Amino acid sequence: MFIVDSHCHLDGLDYEKNHRDLDDVIAKAAARDVKFMLAIATTLPGFHTLKALVGDRENIALSCGVHPLNQEAPYDVEEFRLLAADERVVALGETGLDYYYQQETKAQQQASFREHIRTGRALNKPIIVHTREAREDTLAILREEKVEECGGVLHCFTEDKETAAKLLDMGFYISFSGIVTFRNAEALRDAARYVPLDRMLVETDSPYLAPVPYRGKENQPAWTRDVADYMAVLKGVDIETLAATTTQNFSRLFHIPLSRLGS
Repeated sequence: MFIVDSHCHLDGLDYEKNHRDLDDVIAKAAARDVKFMLAIATTLPGFHTLKALVGDRENIALSCGVHPLNQEAPYDVEEFRLLAADERVVALGETGLDYYYQQETKAQQQASFREHIRTGRALNKPIIVHTREAREDTLAILREEKVEECGGVLHCFTEDKETAAKLLDMGFYISFSGIVTFRNAEALRDAARYVPLDRMLVETDSPYLAPVPYRGKENQPAWTRDVADYMAVLKGVDIETLAATTTQNFSRLFHIPLSRLGS
């Protein structure tokens, strides 16, 4: 069986207390059938750090982007475009809008979000979208910038079925994290039941949002298996089907050959 962690922050893991090194993280994940990861950058300096950490490992792909909560200071758009064109980069982001934590940077967030989509269209690379308390603006910008030309995923989905429907109509994929296992997440589980299996991804968002039964601990890619197991039950399919389908979805969205994903 082959499971992909479609969104993790490998540079945010605790390599002093919880893991010896990145190879230790990879080994723990592989022991639970999580055999490929997409490592997500949230700043341009962070991308350089992440790329150095990952090195030439074939079982980890990279994203490049500037998170909406990292918009206090302007970043070099030309540098972003150059880094985004790196052959190791399969996606742009994470990008998007977060009005829950930062109202004062709305304009910068929106401009950056549009830049990520435009660069994604130019490079034919999908975007990875974060949204919180910004549903209408997120959907509007995706439509206005013709996101269907590059595609993308709403990661760590916490919205409702109506939002899911609008994203699916744009050709988007929807990724579910450990939040779906939380006791108070019934509305999210309803949305997960609604999203077709062939448009779904699974992720950890490590080191954040550890699934039950690990809540309160640092999350890690190995626990994508727990999310996948939970989603399989929710969707009424066996874990092998859930794993195979989400891996195929990942391959299709991020233009990564199935041969690289062990299929």
